[in-house]
Amino acid sequence: MRIIGGKAKGRTLHFPSGSKERPTSDFLREALFNILGSLEDVRFLDLFAGSGSVGLEAASRGAQEVCFVEKNKNLSAIIKKNIQTCCLEKNCRIIAEDVEYGLNDLFKKKYKFDIIFADPPYNRSLVGTTLNLLKKYQIFKEDSVFVIQHSIKESFTDPGDKNIYLTDQRKYGDNALTFFKMEMK
Repeated sequence: MRIIGGKAKGRTLHFPSGSKERPTSDFLREALFNILGSLEDVRFLDLFAGSGSVGLEAASRGAQEVCFVEKNKNLSAIIKKNIQTCCLEKNCRIIAEDVEYGLNDLFKKKYKFDIIFADPPYNRSLVGTTLNLLKKYQIFKEDSVFVIQHSIKESFTDPGDKNIYLTDQRKYGDNALTFFKMEMK
């Protein structure tokens, strides 16, 4: 696993051997960032961050600030190591807690993000849960984008909310990237 674009391009990322975690593939990350386009001056949030590969890709491609939320302490340590490997300490921050705690913490501190990415564990019905948490904590800026990576087998309903609505879905093998537009009330 490596960074595929930007100033840290080619840097190899650490990932715990024998881990049950499923890192986002280079192919899927490249597709995601081709769709997102320029990240200059963007505040990027990586939920269920795992090894941090998606957030690090965003930082490498010019995101102003990247925040990682990952409750697994071993993976949080790997994210820290990967941030150092990529020399991206200046604009990265880790919250080593579960997603709800992390979102609550960011909400209390009045953080707002342009792009929110989530890659929850597959087939645990966390897509809808994550959408509901984002509605609850509203840490997004006007016209923010929320992208969730999930199994194509996992079904969920469009939140039917005027502030969060589905705009696109792309399928890549067993994986899907589903895009939502988020607007302030």
